[in-house]
Amino acid sequence: MTLPSAAEKALLAFTALGGWEQRARLLMQWGDSLEPLSDIERSDEQRVHGCESNVWLVAEPRAGRWHFRAYSDARLLRGLLALLLARVDGLPAEELSAIDLPGWFEQLGLGRQLSPSRSNGLNAVLRRMQELIGT
Repeated sequence: MTLPSAAEKALLAFTALGGWEQRARLLMQWGDSLEPLSDIERSDEQRVHGCESNVWLVAEPRAGRWHFRAYSDARLLRGLLALLLARVDGLPAEELSAIDLPGWFEQLGLGRQLSPSRSNGLNAVLRRMQELIGT
């Protein structure tokens, strides 16, 4: 399975950094780059349940592939969402259902920073993506 170009870019950027503080700064920058969601898109229908923080997710088909946009009111989680979106954007449905989320964050050097609640929240987002596209 090849990585989407945004995921390749994330992998290069994060693995080039030495410590958690540098990765945390970069994580915040990635979170700031999320495409904004409108007030209408931040509705209960788009809210992902199973996250401690508020997370909203929108799925849009584009040329036979899926494009996702997400937002959270928690800054660190926005960065993690941006990295999740980079990993899954444009994948066909069958590849989306085979994503190894813990493995992806380990590759980025962020595995130890994923608390059980953050991990559960990101898994809830991935499950919601799969529900939205019908896998």
